[in-house]
Amino acid sequence: MLVAEEDDGPAQKVIGRLCRIAAMSLNPGTHKVGPSNGSLQVHTFREGMAQKVGHDLIIEVEKWEATVEVGQDGAPAAITLDADPESLRVREGVHGLKPLSDKDLKDIHEGIDDKVLRKQPITFRSSSVAQADGRLTVGGELTMVGTSRPADFEVGLGDDGRVTGKLNVVQSEWGIKPYKALMGALKVRDDVEIFLDVSLPAD
Repeated sequence: MLVAEEDDGPAQKVIGRLCRIAAMSLNPGTHKVGPSNGSLQVHTFREGMAQKVGHDLIIEVEKWEATVEVGQDGAPAAITLDADPESLRVREGVHGLKPLSDKDLKDIHEGIDDKVLRKQPITFRSSSVAQADGRLTVGGELTMVGTSRPADFEVGLGDDGRVTGKLNVVQSEWGIKPYKALMGALKVRDDVEIFLDVSLPAD
């Protein structure tokens, strides 16, 4: 799954300003990144009349791998990402009335596996990567729970090879039914934020 503020267009569009691309050159070749040199997180938000009893969640994807193909000109030419849907683990629950218990965490993890992502692969395959106006724009296809949809997002490249990105995903557009409890009085907001932060070798 890859990578938002208020959405004013299609759900697949990246929202918000990200880091500007600095004048730098990545090392040509195929670069693989994952949890050892980067992070992939999902942030969810609660809503509803009973939202005070719930938590906004910061969820870490523990098993994932991204591949970045860099051309001889030092610019990214293709990006892929594969994430294990059963590796999502809550790192923090914020804005709740009380801390999450071990039982809460167990129930959340089981809900993600069985009801939300349904243990189906998460993949992203780019079809275009372009630099313009100090930004890197990546276009491609995001697949979750067996549904593939176009996804365009912008990332920033630091002069040290750091890559950051942020993407809004509207769950229902991929056939995912947002979690609800207390007869719908507490529910997870349909749109979630995905954050990617990795480091690539650079000159």
